[in-house]
Amino acid sequence: MAETAQASWRLVDSGTVSPARSAATDEAILNARISCTVPDTLHFYIRDRPSISIGYNKAVANSVFMEEAEKRGVEIVRRLSGGSAVYTDQGQLVFSIILADSLLSSDIVKSYSEVCGAVIAGLSILGIRAEHKPVNDILVNGSKISGSAQLRRGGAVLHHGTLLVDTDVDAISSLIRPSGGATGSKKLICLRDLLGAPPGMQSVKDAIAKGVGDSFNAAIAPGRLTLDEGAEIQKLVGEKYGSRSWNYRL
Repeated sequence: MAETAQASWRLVDSGTVSPARSAATDEAILNARISCTVPDTLHFYIRDRPSISIGYNKAVANSVFMEEAEKRGVEIVRRLSGGSAVYTDQGQLVFSIILADSLLSSDIVKSYSEVCGAVIAGLSILGIRAEHKPVNDILVNGSKISGSAQLRRGGAVLHHGTLLVDTDVDAISSLIRPSGGATGSKKLICLRDLLGAPPGMQSVKDAIAKGVGDSFNAAIAPGRLTLDEGAEIQKLVGEKYGSRSWNYRL
Protein backbone atom coordinates (compact mmCIF):
# COMPACT_ATOMS: atom_id res chain seq x y z
CA MET A 1 0.00 0.00 0.00
CA ALA A 2 1.33 3.42 -0.96
CA GLU A 3 2.12 5.81 1.86
CA THR A 4 -0.14 8.82 2.25
CA ALA A 5 1.56 11.94 0.94
CA GLN A 6 2.60 14.48 3.55
CA ALA A 7 0.56 17.65 3.75
CA SER A 8 2.38 20.96 3.46
CA TRP A 9 2.06 23.18 6.49
CA ARG A 10 3.43 26.63 7.19
CA LEU A 11 5.47 27.56 10.26
CA VAL A 12 5.12 31.18 11.35
CA ASP A 13 7.49 32.19 14.13
CA SER A 14 6.54 35.63 15.43
CA GLY A 15 9.45 35.68 17.88
CA THR A 16 8.93 37.93 20.89
CA VAL A 17 5.86 40.14 20.50
CA SER A 18 3.36 42.17 22.50
CA PRO A 19 0.28 40.48 23.95
CA ALA A 20 -1.95 42.47 21.60
CA ARG A 21 0.00 41.51 18.49
CA SER A 22 0.16 37.84 19.45
CA ALA A 23 -3.61 37.63 19.87
CA ALA A 24 -4.19 39.60 16.67
CA THR A 25 -1.88 37.30 14.73
CA ASP A 26 -3.74 34.21 15.88
CA GLU A 27 -7.04 35.71 14.73
CA ALA A 28 -5.67 36.90 11.40
CA ILE A 29 -4.25 33.45 10.63
CA LEU A 30 -7.55 31.84 11.62
CA ASN A 31 -9.49 34.14 9.31
CA ALA A 32 -7.07 33.47 6.47
CA ARG A 33 -7.41 29.71 7.01
CA ILE A 34 -11.21 30.03 6.98
CA SER A 35 -10.99 31.77 3.61
CA CYS A 36 -8.55 29.06 2.39
CA THR A 37 -5.90 31.63 1.44
CA VAL A 38 -3.21 30.05 3.62
CA PRO A 39 -2.31 26.44 4.49
CA ASP A 40 -2.61 24.81 7.89
CA THR A 41 -0.23 26.73 10.13
CA LEU A 42 1.86 26.22 13.25
CA HIS A 43 2.42 29.57 14.97
CA PHE A 44 5.01 30.18 17.70
CA TYR A 45 5.44 33.28 19.83
CA ILE A 46 6.77 34.51 23.15
CA ARG A 47 5.05 37.45 24.84
CA ASP A 48 7.46 40.30 25.45
CA ARG A 49 6.12 41.21 28.88
CA PRO A 50 4.27 39.58 31.78
CA SER A 51 0.64 39.31 30.74
CA ILE A 52 -2.61 37.54 31.48
CA SER A 53 -4.74 36.07 28.72
CA ILE A 54 -8.43 36.20 29.63
CA GLY A 55 -10.91 33.70 28.19
CA TYR A 56 -13.54 35.16 25.86
CA ASN A 57 -16.40 35.02 28.37
CA LYS A 58 -14.48 35.59 31.62
CA ALA A 59 -14.74 38.71 33.76
CA VAL A 60 -11.34 40.22 34.47
CA ALA A 61 -12.12 41.05 38.12
CA ASN A 62 -13.21 37.45 38.78
CA SER A 63 -10.12 36.01 37.12
CA VAL A 64 -7.25 38.24 38.25
CA PHE A 65 -5.98 39.78 41.49
CA MET A 66 -6.10 43.22 39.90
CA GLU A 67 -4.24 45.12 42.61
CA GLU A 68 -1.29 42.75 42.27
CA ALA A 69 -1.45 42.85 38.48
CA GLU A 70 -1.39 46.66 38.47
CA LYS A 71 1.48 46.72 40.97
CA ARG A 72 3.51 44.40 38.78
CA GLY A 73 2.53 46.12 35.52
CA VAL A 74 1.03 42.94 34.11
CA GLU A 75 -0.87 43.48 30.86
CA ILE A 76 -4.34 42.05 30.24
CA VAL A 77 -5.37 40.71 26.82
CA ARG A 78 -8.64 38.97 26.00
CA ARG A 79 -8.43 36.05 23.57
CA LEU A 80 -10.99 34.63 21.16
CA SER A 81 -11.17 31.22 22.82
CA GLY A 82 -12.81 30.42 26.11
CA GLY A 83 -11.33 28.94 29.24
CA SER A 84 -9.42 30.10 32.28
CA ALA A 85 -7.11 33.06 32.76
CA VAL A 86 -3.52 32.23 31.84
CA TYR A 87 -0.36 34.01 32.97
CA THR A 88 2.44 34.26 30.41
CA ASP A 89 5.92 35.76 30.43
CA GLN A 90 9.13 35.49 28.44
CA GLY A 91 9.78 32.08 29.95
CA GLN A 92 6.87 30.49 28.12
CA LEU A 93 6.53 29.32 24.56
CA VAL A 94 3.05 29.86 23.18
CA PHE A 95 2.01 27.66 20.28
CA SER A 96 -1.02 27.87 18.01
CA ILE A 97 -2.16 25.30 15.51
CA ILE A 98 -4.61 26.63 12.94
CA LEU A 99 -5.97 23.93 10.68
CA ALA A 100 -8.99 22.64 8.80
CA ASP A 101 -11.47 21.10 11.21
CA SER A 102 -11.60 17.97 9.04
CA LEU A 103 -8.12 17.08 10.36
CA LEU A 104 -9.41 16.76 13.91
CA SER A 105 -12.10 14.67 15.53
CA SER A 106 -15.50 16.32 15.73
CA ASP A 107 -15.56 15.18 19.36
CA ILE A 108 -14.03 18.06 21.31
CA VAL A 109 -12.36 15.92 23.97
CA LYS A 110 -10.81 13.67 21.32
CA SER A 111 -9.63 16.68 19.33
CA TYR A 112 -7.81 18.01 22.39
CA SER A 113 -6.23 14.60 22.80
CA GLU A 114 -5.02 14.67 19.19
CA VAL A 115 -3.35 18.06 19.50
CA CYS A 116 -2.00 17.47 22.99
CA GLY A 117 -0.63 14.17 21.71
CA ALA A 118 1.34 16.06 19.09
CA VAL A 119 2.84 18.33 21.76
CA ILE A 120 3.62 15.30 23.91
CA ALA A 121 5.43 13.74 20.93
CA GLY A 122 7.53 16.90 20.72
CA LEU A 123 8.32 16.80 24.42
CA SER A 124 9.51 13.22 24.07
CA ILE A 125 12.20 14.47 21.69
CA LEU A 126 13.49 16.56 24.58
CA GLY A 127 13.50 13.45 26.78
CA ILE A 128 10.33 14.42 28.63
CA ARG A 129 7.67 11.80 29.26
CA ALA A 130 4.32 13.55 29.47
CA GLU A 131 0.66 12.60 29.43
CA HIS A 132 -2.59 14.24 28.40
CA LYS A 133 -5.11 14.94 31.15
CA PRO A 134 -8.49 15.76 29.61
CA VAL A 135 -9.68 18.13 28.70
CA ASN A 136 -6.78 20.46 28.02
CA ASP A 137 -3.78 19.81 30.27
CA ILE A 138 -0.45 18.10 29.69
CA LEU A 139 1.18 16.71 32.82
CA VAL A 140 4.64 15.48 33.74
CA ASN A 141 4.81 13.40 36.93
CA GLY A 142 1.41 14.76 37.92
CA SER A 143 2.37 18.43 37.46
CA LYS A 144 1.04 20.69 34.72
CA ILE A 145 3.50 21.81 32.04
CA SER A 146 1.02 22.90 29.37
CA GLY A 147 -2.59 24.01 29.01
CA SER A 148 -4.56 24.91 25.94
CA ALA A 149 -7.83 26.27 24.55
CA GLN A 150 -9.66 25.74 21.29
CA LEU A 151 -11.98 27.67 19.01
CA ARG A 152 -13.85 26.33 15.98
CA ARG A 153 -15.17 28.67 13.33
CA GLY A 154 -15.98 28.50 9.63
CA GLY A 155 -14.52 25.06 9.02
CA ALA A 156 -11.25 25.83 10.80
CA VAL A 157 -9.84 25.31 14.28
CA LEU A 158 -7.59 27.54 16.36
CA HIS A 159 -5.94 25.49 19.09
CA HIS A 160 -3.47 27.45 21.19
CA GLY A 161 -1.60 26.70 24.36
CA THR A 162 1.36 27.51 26.54
CA LEU A 163 4.43 25.48 27.41
CA LEU A 164 6.22 26.28 30.66
CA VAL A 165 9.91 26.52 29.82
CA ASP A 166 11.46 28.91 32.35
CA THR A 167 8.50 30.85 33.67
CA ASP A 168 7.95 32.63 37.00
CA VAL A 169 5.65 30.03 38.52
CA ASP A 170 5.27 31.96 41.78
CA ALA A 171 3.73 34.87 39.87
CA ILE A 172 0.87 32.66 38.72
CA SER A 173 -0.58 32.01 42.16
CA SER A 174 -0.11 35.68 43.05
CA LEU A 175 -2.00 36.93 40.00
CA ILE A 176 -4.61 34.35 38.99
CA ARG A 177 -7.69 33.86 41.12
CA PRO A 178 -8.32 30.12 41.57
CA SER A 179 -11.99 30.60 40.71
CA GLY A 180 -11.03 32.34 37.47
CA GLY A 181 -8.09 30.22 36.42
CA ALA A 182 -7.26 26.65 37.28
CA THR A 183 -3.54 27.34 36.93
CA GLY A 184 -3.76 29.25 40.19
CA SER A 185 -4.40 26.05 42.15
CA LYS A 186 -2.54 23.31 40.25
CA LYS A 187 0.99 22.13 40.77
CA LEU A 188 3.12 23.40 37.92
CA ILE A 189 6.46 22.36 36.48
CA CYS A 190 8.83 23.92 33.94
CA LEU A 191 11.20 22.35 31.46
CA ARG A 192 14.07 23.89 33.43
CA ASP A 193 13.08 21.80 36.45
CA LEU A 194 13.00 18.62 34.42
CA LEU A 195 16.18 19.20 32.43
CA GLY A 196 18.28 20.81 35.16
CA ALA A 197 18.61 24.09 33.26
CA PRO A 198 16.44 26.15 30.93
CA PRO A 199 16.64 24.73 27.40
CA GLY A 200 17.10 27.07 24.45
CA MET A 201 13.77 28.23 23.07
CA GLN A 202 14.80 27.26 19.55
CA SER A 203 15.41 23.66 20.60
CA VAL A 204 11.96 23.60 22.19
CA LYS A 205 10.37 25.03 19.04
CA ASP A 206 12.18 22.49 16.87
CA ALA A 207 11.00 19.61 19.04
CA ILE A 208 7.36 20.75 19.11
CA ALA A 209 7.37 21.36 15.35
CA LYS A 210 8.73 17.85 14.79
CA GLY A 211 6.10 16.34 17.08
CA VAL A 212 3.29 18.22 15.33
CA GLY A 213 4.59 17.33 11.87
CA ASP A 214 4.93 13.66 12.69
CA SER A 215 1.54 13.49 14.38
CA PHE A 216 -0.33 15.16 11.50
CA ASN A 217 1.79 13.64 8.71
CA ALA A 218 2.78 17.14 7.67
CA ALA A 219 5.92 18.68 6.24
CA ILE A 220 6.20 21.94 8.17
CA ALA A 221 8.26 24.60 6.41
CA PRO A 222 9.11 28.12 7.61
CA GLY A 223 6.82 30.67 6.02
CA ARG A 224 5.69 34.26 6.25
CA LEU A 225 2.45 36.00 6.94
CA THR A 226 0.68 37.22 3.82
CA LEU A 227 0.20 40.93 3.14
CA ASP A 228 -3.50 40.55 3.94
CA GLU A 229 -2.72 38.87 7.26
CA GLY A 230 -0.27 41.65 8.10
CA ALA A 231 -2.83 44.33 7.35
CA GLU A 232 -5.48 42.60 9.43
CA ILE A 233 -3.07 42.24 12.35
CA GLN A 234 -2.41 45.97 12.36
CA LYS A 235 -6.15 46.66 12.31
CA LEU A 236 -6.90 44.17 15.08
CA VAL A 237 -4.16 45.57 17.32
CA GLY A 238 -5.47 49.11 16.89
CA GLU A 239 -9.18 48.40 17.12
CA LYS A 240 -9.45 45.31 19.28
CA TYR A 241 -6.60 43.68 21.20
CA GLY A 242 -4.85 46.93 21.98
CA SER A 243 -8.01 48.52 23.35
CA ARG A 244 -9.25 48.56 26.91
CA SER A 245 -12.85 48.30 25.70
CA TRP A 246 -12.16 44.79 24.35
CA ASN A 247 -9.76 43.50 26.98
CA TYR A 248 -11.81 44.71 29.95
CA ARG A 249 -15.27 44.35 28.41
CA LEU A 250 -16.31 41.92 31.18
